[in-house]
Amino acid sequence: MDGLQLLQEAPLPFAAMLGIRFLEASVDKVTAELVVREALCTNPAVLHGGAIMAFADTLGAAGTILNLAEGFSTTTIESKTNFLAPAPLGARLIGEATPVHRGRSLMVWQTRMALEGGRLVALTTQTQMVLGSRP
Repeated sequence: MDGLQLLQEAPLPFAAMLGIRFLEASVDKVTAELVVREALCTNPAVLHGGAIMAFADTLGAAGTILNLAEGFSTTTIESKTNFLAPAPLGARLIGEATPVHRGRSLMVWQTRMALEGGRLVALTTQTQMVLGSRP
C-alpha cells in the first residue's frame, strides 16, 4: 500500500474534523490541503493559529508514521511555528511537510503552509519522538 492510500484509509478523526485532505504522501514528503472555513476562523475571518499548528502537526506526524518500522508509533514533543500572513475565510491552504532529520529515536519535520498562489502563511518545525513497539 502506498503512503497516500495508507493515510487516506487510516482512522484520523481529528484530521477529518479539521477537513484535511491528503494529496501526496511518501517517506520524503507529505502534502495536504485545508480549506479555511468559518468554524476554524478567528475574528476577522482568518484561520486561527491553533488550526494552522494542528494542520502542520498532522502532516509532520503523518510523515513520521510513514517512516516508522512496524509496531512503532510517534508523538510530538516540540513544535514551533512562525506565522507570516493570514489565511482568509474560503482560502485553500496547501501544506507540505519534509524531513529535516530521521533518526532512530527522533524525527524533525518542517511544514510550509501557503495559499494557492504561493504566499507563505506559516512555517512549522516539529520534533517527533519515536516510541518503541509494545507487546
